[in-house]
Amino acid sequence: MLTLKQIRGERARVEERLAVKGFAAAPVIDLVESLDDRRKAIQTELDGLLARQNAAAKQIGAMMAQGRRDEAEAAKAEVSALKERSKTLEEQLREVTVELEATVVLLPNLPADIVPAGRTAEENVVVRSGGVVPVLPEGALPHWELAARHNIVDFDLGVKLTGAGFPVYRGQGAALQRALIAFFVERNAAAGYTEIQPPILVDEASAWGTGQLPDKEGQMYHATADNLYLVPTAEVPLTNIYRDVILAESDFPVCVTAYTPCFRREAGSYGKDVRGLNRLHQFDKVEIVRIEKPADSYVALDGMVAHVESILVALGLPYRILRLCGGDMSFTSALTYDFEVFSAAQGRWLEVSSVSNFEAFQTNRLKLRYKDAEGKMQLAHTLNGSSLALPRIVAALLENYQTPEGIIIPEILRSYTRFDIIK
Repeated sequence: MLTLKQIRGERARVEERLAVKGFAAAPVIDLVESLDDRRKAIQTELDGLLARQNAAAKQIGAMMAQGRRDEAEAAKAEVSALKERSKTLEEQLREVTVELEATVVLLPNLPADIVPAGRTAEENVVVRSGGVVPVLPEGALPHWELAARHNIVDFDLGVKLTGAGFPVYRGQGAALQRALIAFFVERNAAAGYTEIQPPILVDEASAWGTGQLPDKEGQMYHATADNLYLVPTAEVPLTNIYRDVILAESDFPVCVTAYTPCFRREAGSYGKDVRGLNRLHQFDKVEIVRIEKPADSYVALDGMVAHVESILVALGLPYRILRLCGGDMSFTSALTYDFEVFSAAQGRWLEVSSVSNFEAFQTNRLKLRYKDAEGKMQLAHTLNGSSLALPRIVAALLENYQTPEGIIIPEILRSYTRFDIIK
């Protein structure tokens, strides 16, 4: 959430930067300024009335002590009228404050200065790439056909049990899932991230704190009876651990990681782009989250990008890293790098990770602060990234490592899978 100081004090810059995201900010800012002016006016009048009440209350005591009963009764009547007016103003203040907050959260985060202009994914910038695209054997299959042939992922059974987008993993497919989760978590822990096992249901305050609400309300599964949300990513519970927390400088950096299943109601079209594991409503993901002092957050972001890249190198998958243009960025992000792996049988790139710096956008919502060296309260910066999301990693592994003898398991994973080939 942008601060009122940003919105009012840097209006021209806010409008210019949000235009990079394709967001026309002027009408919203006009409303914010109008509501903020009204809030200030009500607060000023209320403060004045309370001061008058306090002064009158003191005078009443003195009048009664001096036997000036009629004057005291008149003063009491005035105080009573002031209290009624104060109640009206307090209610008006609550209403305008709620409306102001509801309006401020309509503004996305400002993209960082290095975010390229652009409206669509085609305008993202390739930062670097690595790995070698494999030459597949004749008759190579896409992962959904490989999964059926080897009986390792059952999409039809998932439809029977739940619906499309909820696959069932079997045998070596389930073992591969478990191996990847363990591998990712252990790599993150070795890089200094503390492993957390959070709940996968969160309350409304948690979803609001990291920006899923109100922006992505339609994409989240909602348990209405208890007003709880299934997590779309472990970012939500991990970051909310620090909601309403004041950190000491010695607490930085905060580095945590977690595996969770993730749930997203995102609608998809039909065809190969969403077939098989390409897009699911439930999927497994390992997440990394960092909380940093503002001066350190972009160095930390570079470190997170390098860490995720090292995992893809270890898996032997061809990859590329993109800096997202403004129009392809999330509502909450200031700068995002996407990782894609090449799916050889499908002949296309598949997104497997986003690593983002949110600067103070989430921490302003979360009231996540720290005391600087001078003892002043400051907002921290939050960052997170997928390290990694499993479905498309599995798709790329199945397709890129297929041979006439079976699907080869990358050497780095064999101590986790306990087998080296899916025959």
